[in-house]
Amino acid sequence: MREAKHAAEAGDLIVIAGHHVGEPDRVAEILEVVGELPHERYRVRWDDGHESVYYPGSDATIKRATHHRA
Repeated sequence: MREAKHAAEAGDLIVIAGHHVGEPDRVAEILEVVGELPHERYRVRWDDGHESVYYPGSDATIKRATHHRA
């Protein structure tokens, strides 16, 4: 069996649950995967439009895109 090279791919979403009651989730689209497991990070575009490099924590969930770019 082939081992995954990355936990996520460009086009996937990262969802971070709100930390307090009533706080909305934050959502970002992965634009680029930087680095390799177990130290990969992502260049993302957040739902408010700004871009950053994100190092995922235990509060992040990756939602796979239904169709990845070729």
